[in-house]
Formats: sequence, C-alpha cells, structure tokens
Amino acid sequence: MSVAENLAAVRERIARAGRDPGEITIVAVTKGFGPEICRSALDAGLTILGENRVQEGVVKMDAVKAGTWHLIGHLQTNKVRIAVEHFAMIQSVDSARLAEAIARVDQGMAVLVEVNVAREQQKSGADPDRALAVITATAGLLDVKGVMAMGPSHGDPTPSFVELRSLRDEAEQRLGKALPVLSMGMSGDFEAAAAAGSTMLRLGQALFGPRPVPTILE
Repeated sequence: MSVAENLAAVRERIARAGRDPGEITIVAVTKGFGPEICRSALDAGLTILGENRVQEGVVKMDAVKAGTWHLIGHLQTNKVRIAVEHFAMIQSVDSARLAEAIARVDQGMAVLVEVNVAREQQKSGADPDRALAVITATAGLLDVKGVMAMGPSHGDPTPSFVELRSLRDEAEQRLGKALPVLSMGMSGDFEAAAAAGSTMLRLGQALFGPRPVPTILE
C-alpha cells in the first residue's frame, strides 16, 4: 500500500476510536528511512516529519528541503545548538538542565516536556512525580507547547496516556496558560492514545511499513 493509502487507513482507525481525525496532527516518523520516504510523506499531505537523531535529521533536511521537522528522540546537550538551528520543535525536553542548555541558544524555541509515564528505565522522560516541576521550570525558559510520552512496552497503554493528559491539565492550571499539544501514541498504540485525548501522533511503521535495517549516522 502507498503512504496515502496507509494514511487513510490510520484516519479510519482514529475515527473508530471515537475521535475526529482532523483534530489530531500526525508526525511522520522517518527514522531509519531515506529521503524518498520523507518525500512520499509530504506528497501524501503530511507536513511534519519526526526524527530521533539530530544528525540523521539534518542529512535528510539537506536532501529533502521541505517539510517541518520535529526532534522526537533524546537530545544530548552537546547537540543542542545544531538541533535548535534545524528543528522547528524539540519534543524531548526531559530536564530543567536540558531546557537551560536550549535557552542559552534560543529562548523562543518551541518544545514539549517528555514524561516517562510508562515508568520504564529504558525510556527517556522526566519522572512523573517531578514532571510538574520540570514543566514549570521549562516554561520559564522556553516556549512550552505541551507534553510528550511513549506508552509502555507491554500491557494496556491507556492508564499511562490518561496520566499524561492529567499532568498536562494540572500544568495548565499551575501555569495559567494553554498547553495544547498532547503528543502521545505511536504505530502500536495510537488508537488508545487517540481515545485518551492525544492531539499529536508519532507514526512510522503504520505509514511506511517495516523500518529498514538502521544505519548509524551519529
């Protein structure tokens, strides 16, 4: 199936989950895929491309020269400057220390605060018990648009997604400002995320099929 056909199927599944597909932004996760897949996503009408690694994203940006790019993977502080220079949004701010490093480069950077609601050691993100403090600190430094999380590797993801939404709602009250982006849901769990209130899905294999053998670019 083409990317356009896969996208139509995703939107049908979102609708079956009880949500209006038009209310949910889809980030096309092109990690591991080449520039031709990026162009296919753009041709299908997707406008935001997501990359996990800074250098891999920069290489593709140079080749594709279109689209809006989000960094969705863990950001090391030594790559902050190049990330800020190339990405429209950094979805993976997980500490006040990282927020401070980004603010030293650009205080207007749009970011999401990543929260490890799955409570899995291998996943990035602020500890849920400290997430409100991290969100508050980051909002004093950068343009916080919302929050991001990955669902658990096993089991029902719904409780984790509901927790992230509750954290977002509490942060809005504490800050007195809207945090409209709730970035949760990937290819294996996006229907549960949509049902729980996601406003942004990060989809790779649901759009493009199996990811090729990864190439280490950094």
